[in-house]
Amino acid sequence: MSAPSSVNESMNGSVNGPTIRPRRSALRYEGDSDRIHSSGASSKAVQIAEPETPPIEEHHVKKQFSAGVAKRLGGRPAPTSSPSKTSLASVTSQADIDNTGSPTVLTASSAPMDESPAHAPQGRHRDKINRISERLVAQVAEWIQHEKTKRETRKTVKLLRRRKTPPIHVNGEPTASSPTRPRSDSISSDSSEVSLDRLQNILNDGMSALGLDQVPQLGPRLGRRRSRRSLKAPPARTASSDTEFFDGDVVVPSCDVFLDNSKTMSYSGGKATTEDTPSQASRREEKEKQAWLTFKNEIIRLAHTLRLKGWRRIPLNGGETISVERLSGALTNAVYVVSPPPESVLPPQEGKRQPEKVLLRVYGPQVEHLIDREIELGVLKRLARKKIGPRLLGTFLNGRFEQYFNSTTLTPENLREPETSRQIAKRMRELHDGVELLEHEKDEGPGVWRNWDKWLDQAEKTAMYLDNQVAAELQKTTRHKETWKTRGFVCGVEWPVFRQMVQKYRKFLEDYYGSPTKIREKLVFAHNDTQYGNILRIRPDDKKSPLLQPANEHKQLIVIDFEYAGANLAGLEFANHFSEWTYNYHDPVTPHVCDATKYPTLEQQRRFIKAYVDHQPKFPSVPGVSTPSVTPSGTGTPMPGMLQSTNSASSIVEFMLDARVPPGGWKEEDARREAESEKRIMELLEETRLWRVANSAQWVVWGIIQAKIPGLDDGAKDVVTALEGSVPDEELEAEEEADAFDYLGYSQERAFFFWADCVRLGLITEEELPENVRSRLKFVEQ
Repeated sequence: MSAPSSVNESMNGSVNGPTIRPRRSALRYEGDSDRIHSSGASSKAVQIAEPETPPIEEHHVKKQFSAGVAKRLGGRPAPTSSPSKTSLASVTSQADIDNTGSPTVLTASSAPMDESPAHAPQGRHRDKINRISERLVAQVAEWIQHEKTKRETRKTVKLLRRRKTPPIHVNGEPTASSPTRPRSDSISSDSSEVSLDRLQNILNDGMSALGLDQVPQLGPRLGRRRSRRSLKAPPARTASSDTEFFDGDVVVPSCDVFLDNSKTMSYSGGKATTEDTPSQASRREEKEKQAWLTFKNEIIRLAHTLRLKGWRRIPLNGGETISVERLSGALTNAVYVVSPPPESVLPPQEGKRQPEKVLLRVYGPQVEHLIDREIELGVLKRLARKKIGPRLLGTFLNGRFEQYFNSTTLTPENLREPETSRQIAKRMRELHDGVELLEHEKDEGPGVWRNWDKWLDQAEKTAMYLDNQVAAELQKTTRHKETWKTRGFVCGVEWPVFRQMVQKYRKFLEDYYGSPTKIREKLVFAHNDTQYGNILRIRPDDKKSPLLQPANEHKQLIVIDFEYAGANLAGLEFANHFSEWTYNYHDPVTPHVCDATKYPTLEQQRRFIKAYVDHQPKFPSVPGVSTPSVTPSGTGTPMPGMLQSTNSASSIVEFMLDARVPPGGWKEEDARREAESEKRIMELLEETRLWRVANSAQWVVWGIIQAKIPGLDDGAKDVVTALEGSVPDEELEAEEEADAFDYLGYSQERAFFFWADCVRLGLITEEELPENVRSRLKFVEQ
């Protein structure tokens, strides 16, 4: 055994207190077991002896003591920064040294009389409380200093402003524009200073009670330890601009802001103006330019609030540097493409993201009667999990920001192209099979009837008013008559007659299927508004993009605007899509007219539905998510020709081509598969004809609700104008009227389509309809 060593340690300060009986030391020199230090010794040295090997029978005794006592046996000097960092054992040892004059050594075999093993946790708890107290003091002191700095800064700014704007005197007298008395400080400013002083006094008293002479530094030891798991981003962070996921759910930022686009409904204007060139525009053009500038500045403010990635680099008043373009073809909402400033105005910076183009959608004025935005946002979140459609970037009270695609919108002519029609059918199949319906959606039945029941009261109120106006107009003998009144009843007949026919048709469907359960089994997640303006074709930037491969070309098509998406039958989805072939919403004269001659022929319908039936989409397997049905009928029965693999992964059948030949050979199997496909096509064609009436009835009431009826809402418009205190611009109103879509004309065209199908189904005869309706019925090829 080596010779023992001693460490001399100077002790700063002393602890006064009652005399504590010296304890027998377990740290001693070899052979000095009987030596006792005298109480009058002047040496204040802690002697550390080589520890003896304890007997085997004492091992269980040592296990009863915590590691905290062992840590206090070290020869390191006691910390002097603050009393809270001095352990209770160190204070006790120091008191023993001061009172006895000899070092008091703690024994390892027995605990001190005033500190049992049960008291050790209390000492550690007290240390924790002290650390928390120091942290609180440091944070409060830092906040007080920050507020004082802000207060001094405000005083300096106010003083500089007063110096820069001295009062103006005329002939030694102050003018009326300069106040004769100095401006007094506000009560809130005085009260804030008093509050800071009081808080400072409270902090000082607290420091005195804790024995702190100065504000402790907020070091890393006072902070909260972060485990390796906590290195991940905290879940309760502010949502970013792009669609994000947390615990499987989509996180989308939102704010309670209303964006006014009433003066920016034109399709021109909104371009960026980077050059300061003298303008010779008329008063109307200048007013429109100012309206667009205000609108663009509000868009930037919204982008800042919703934290759109990269857009916070653009100044709040930088509306002149961005470009906003309204897209045509949208009937329910106003859709704008918002482009950021060019790189010449906003150069790239290292480590900072450049803003990208976004799509801005502002809801229409009558939409609250048609669409439940909570349900729509829920649908969009479900689609985001499936990576279907554009990402949702942020929402506000009357609109939202969406991901912008580098794409082109389809045209009415594109719908008639054979290959494009097949691609649309494939994408429709992937949507129907890729998104599972919720149980309550299935229980509520087809979405077309849910919309009808929801819109019925508002539509009936408007339709009854229109019928009265038309009846009164027909009795006039004057030549001058309003156009919309001379066309007759908006539903072709009086509203009560139209509503009774819809009720009769619903009863017809119930009898046809026998029970609601059979209809429930046929429901799929449908888009319900697949017009050409809601289908985009992506333009791949990379020539090696997988979208350019022949097997993936149909995935270049993306469907947007899921406002009316929900549970419906596949046949109703087809009926809606085929009916959209008859419209051209970009027609400069009659965008509301239904041209029945453009309805797809029977061969075109078969081609579309066959592509839908034969397409077998593949979905990535997601743990915990059921795989949707990919069978043509959706009944879970595999399509003939779909080879079923065995359960055994090592089966030799998988490697034997002859063993995979179906019974009867491939020709018989192909014939059976073709027969099954043809049967399913005929079922869907019949389902399409059957549900086309419901689809038309839905859009009839939709147009009635969307229409701006002269005289019906004049009272509300007068109130708004009076509150704003402004006179409407006649030229602007004339432009809006010329650009407005004829919703009443649209409803009437769909009504004639509705009545023709009712005649085909045998629900009514042509002779039972008025003469002016019979001549305008729109029959299409079955």
